[in-house]
Amino acid sequence: MADLATLVSGIAAEMQAMPHRGAVADYIPELAKVSADHFGLVVIDADGQEHSAGDADTRFSIQSVSKLFALVEALNRDPDAVWRRVGREPSGSAFNSIVQLEAEGGRPRNPFINAGALAVTDLLTSDDDPRAGVGAILRLVRSLAGDDSIATDGAVAYSEAATGHRNAALAHFMKAHGVVRGSVEACLSTYFHQCAIAMSCRQLARAGRFLAHGGIDPASGRTITSPERTRRINALMLTCGHYDASGEFAFRVGLPAKSGVGGGILAIAPGRASIAVWSPGLSPQGNSLLGTLALERLAHAMGWSVFNPDA
Repeated sequence: MADLATLVSGIAAEMQAMPHRGAVADYIPELAKVSADHFGLVVIDADGQEHSAGDADTRFSIQSVSKLFALVEALNRDPDAVWRRVGREPSGSAFNSIVQLEAEGGRPRNPFINAGALAVTDLLTSDDDPRAGVGAILRLVRSLAGDDSIATDGAVAYSEAATGHRNAALAHFMKAHGVVRGSVEACLSTYFHQCAIAMSCRQLARAGRFLAHGGIDPASGRTITSPERTRRINALMLTCGHYDASGEFAFRVGLPAKSGVGGGILAIAPGRASIAVWSPGLSPQGNSLLGTLALERLAHAMGWSVFNPDA
């Protein structure tokens, strides 16, 4: 097995030299301003040792990685309510598709596509105080990362709201089917702000450690969620965390992971490590191109695939 510190540095150097880096998410104007030259990687092992390289401490918009923390918050409040509204199957469709939603009566396939995330966000949103939902998500990630400075990037949230017409269509469609039950406007406001949460790879890897340790945050010893629920969240990350490229990611990397169009990916090697990688250039499916490649290199070298019987 490779030395982890040396491996992380080597992977970062290899990724920095890559000529083909993917395309940034230019349909959100603020994200279009981010250079595709960035690359950061942090691996926190089972002993709490942090191995980092590249732009590990540069904050970026976590976008759909926020859906993971929103789901944890909603499940801890009322799991039955979540699963009444949202399924647990891979979609096989683009993350913002409306076709499948229309064909299936307004119930999203899973909580990680946009429609499913909006339905989860609706459960956290108060019509009287639209800030309550994103406040709950922020409190969770701040606590997990041990950093109260984590905040929403207001410019990104505004940019999302100004261009989020498809998300608005998804929310209104689900409202018509009774899946979204509160104010569509409040739900959308919460969603745009949670996607605009800015974190570094280091903060994100720290925030994900509980998923590698049976639901317990090893930094504090606090139980975040039950071992059974942790296992199920990891299963959803593996099967649905990369949208219509989830099967390809499982084939190549073999780890539970959640991506975001800001270029971030949080990956979990259960019992082994929490991993965060950031490279803003995306594949056609909306996942970090070099981030995925870096995780493939790491998982292969360390033997960390969940399909590896020796892992």
